[in-house]
This record gives sequence, C-alpha cells and structure tokens, in this order.
Amino acid sequence: MRLRNWLVPSGVAMLVVATAFGQETVPAERLKAREAYRDSRFGMFIHWGVYSLLSQGEWVMQNRDLQVPTYEWLASTFNPVKFDAREWVAIAKSAGMRYITITARHHDGFSMFATKASPYNIVDWTAFKRDPLKELADECRRQGITLFFYYSQLDWHHPDYFPRGNTGKGTGRPDNGDWNRYLDFMDRQIEELLTNYGPLGGIWFDGMWDKPEAPWRLDRTYGLIHRLQPAALVIPNHHKTPLPGEDVQTFEQDLPGANTAGFNTKEIGSLPLETSLTMNGAWGFNLWDRRFKSVREIVGYLVRAAGADANLLLNVGPRPDGTIQPEAVERLRAVGEWTKTYGESIYGTRGGPVPPRAWGVTTRRGSRVYVHVLDWPDRTLSLPSWGARVTSAKMLGSGETVAVADANGAITLTLPAPAAGQHDRVVVLETVGGLQ
Repeated sequence: MRLRNWLVPSGVAMLVVATAFGQETVPAERLKAREAYRDSRFGMFIHWGVYSLLSQGEWVMQNRDLQVPTYEWLASTFNPVKFDAREWVAIAKSAGMRYITITARHHDGFSMFATKASPYNIVDWTAFKRDPLKELADECRRQGITLFFYYSQLDWHHPDYFPRGNTGKGTGRPDNGDWNRYLDFMDRQIEELLTNYGPLGGIWFDGMWDKPEAPWRLDRTYGLIHRLQPAALVIPNHHKTPLPGEDVQTFEQDLPGANTAGFNTKEIGSLPLETSLTMNGAWGFNLWDRRFKSVREIVGYLVRAAGADANLLLNVGPRPDGTIQPEAVERLRAVGEWTKTYGESIYGTRGGPVPPRAWGVTTRRGSRVYVHVLDWPDRTLSLPSWGARVTSAKMLGSGETVAVADANGAITLTLPAPAAGQHDRVVVLETVGGLQ
C-alpha cells in the first residue's frame, strides 16, 4: 500500500471519541488520517540545522553555553550547497519509509524555512537563500511521501521565551520578555507552515517539557492547525499521556510503555503510537559519534515497534553541507532490502494476538497473523492459543511450509533453522476465528 495522500474530502460528519478528559469531537477525515498514519509504520526523522556546523549534536548551543550573538554569527555561515531534496526522499523510499518528519525549527530558535515572523531564518540570514523545506515538500509530493514538520516549542534564542525554562540559561538573553508575544510568534510560524507548503501529515511538537507548567495555549494552537488543515495530525513529544486535540502518542528512544530512557510515561492511551530512535547516539550530526546501530538492530526495533502497534520514526542527522552520512545511507538501503521481502508483515498491520515476548512479536492484518521470531535458538516455538484455528503456516519470503500442532491451549510451530544473516524469521499464519 502506497500512501500518496492522507487527506479526504471536507464536509464529512464529525465523530465523537472518548478521551481521558471526557469526550472530544474529532472530524472523520482526521480519524481516517490517524489510521493511515498507523498503516504507514515506518518513517524518517531528520534533525538538521545550524548546529550541524559544529558537529556536536543538536544541543551544542545549550551544552557549550553559546551566547546568542555568537550563535547568530554561526548561523550566518550556514550554506548547505549539496542539499538535494530529491536524493533525501529517494533514500527514505529506498528504506521502505512512508513519511518524513523534519526539523522546521529546533531549540536553537533558527527557522529552516522562509518565515515572515522573523529574519532569523535560512533564507534571510544565510548565503544559501533557498527554502529547503519547500523543496522537500515539493519532492515528497512527487515521490508519494507524506511530510511532517517538527517544531520546537522551546527556544534558546527568542527574547520573549520568558520566564526561562530548565534549559538555555547560559545563552545570554536579557531577563525579561513577553510570554504571550512568544506564543503569538509560534502561532504565526505554524500558520505559515500549514499555509505555504501544501498538504502536510501534521506537526510534531517538542520542548514543552522545558516548562511543563507554563500556559502553552495548546487549545488555541491545536485549533489553528486543525482549522487550516483538518486532517493534519498533532504529534506532541511532551512525555505525558495524550491531551485534547492530540492525535498520536509518541515515545522518545523507547518502545511504548517501556521507559528505559527514564523520561517517557509508562501510560499508553488509545491514540496511534510512535517510537522515535536515533541511528547512532545523537539526533543532530555528531562527527565523533560512531555508535551506529547495525541493520539487525534496526530491523529488530522496527519489528518490535510494529508488534507494540507502533510506528518507528528512525532518525538521520545530515551533515552541514546537506548530505546524509554514508553510514546511515548504507544501513537504510539494507533495511530497504528487508522491507521489500517482509514489508507485508509490517505495513498496514496492527499488534498481533500474542503480546511481545523476548523471542519476538506478532503482528496481524485481518485474520492473517505474522509471527516474528527475532531471537529463538530452537526449532520449536510454542505460542499461547488465542482461540483461533490455524489453517496454514508458511515462511514469509521462501514460502516454505511450517508444521503446526494445536493442542493443550498452545500453538506449536516447527521452524526452519535461521539462515546466515537472517534478521527475522517470519511465519505467516492463516487463521479462522479468535480475532476481533
């Protein structure tokens, strides 16, 4: 299934869904967009900005206490002459990714798009003079990829981000400002992003955790988004349970509910789920970070995300010249070879009838169940019965028949031995009954 357009005609009926805060009225086109988003399962996260010049990750302004005038000078030197939107989108497609989420503005406050709200942007402040997000939006439409814009609510540069939050205290801004004026500035930029770049998948927010108790006016901002593009999704990385007006619950560097990172919530709501993951140890380009995950690790995480009924948003941090690191490209192409064969067990599926286990996970589409065996040394694997009758079992890819025994409340599979370099043995079960 190739998702070329997640929008549906306006004028459809409004539907009412239950939330933790009571009932919320959600238009049918947004509900449809949520389901299309879940079907996509795999996306590319792109962290790219001025910080790439220093090759120390996206938090370098905070970590080095860089003063605003110094960072403004650094921003003026940004000139990514090798940026090629067509190449970026082609790399994402080759990996089997269905959407892209890119930083329109990160915590350093520099806008990577043409904005009239501030001259502090890539078109007006740099010699590059081009709008890479416009080029990327146009190319995504040409290649059938849905585009989301990441937008930082936190700002280490803007003078009106006041009172200060928990970060960015060493950047030398004056100790005064107008908080409501800052929120007005954000809303103007959000309006530009939703007006000037065509239909979007939605807005991916980050940074509210810097001032969690501040009056963020979320109802006003979310209302603006849904008014301008009724099917656009709001994805908030605030590490809390979902709030009214939000469409996806996202987990940073964690599978849903795991909280191994220590700052995610363990509570899982009823919205579509997503996990975001770095390919090495940093989001933004870091020249010294060689901790690239193996293809096996990436495939395993994609599979475990799908088994948890979640999407995987896998990050790349392009270099300051606008190119994506070859180590990342190599891994993405290898993952793409895997998705060509096994993608049907990921795309358009939901979490399977057997909860995630140490050996792997299950996914399902209708009455078909996919058993993903990631780490199991034996040929025999027993699954707890979910009340279904298995009519056939085959290996996805080779089509080899798998012996099945169904007795004593368990479904036992006799697996072929794993092949050399095989990341995931996937058994396709055709079933009758037992699934809602």
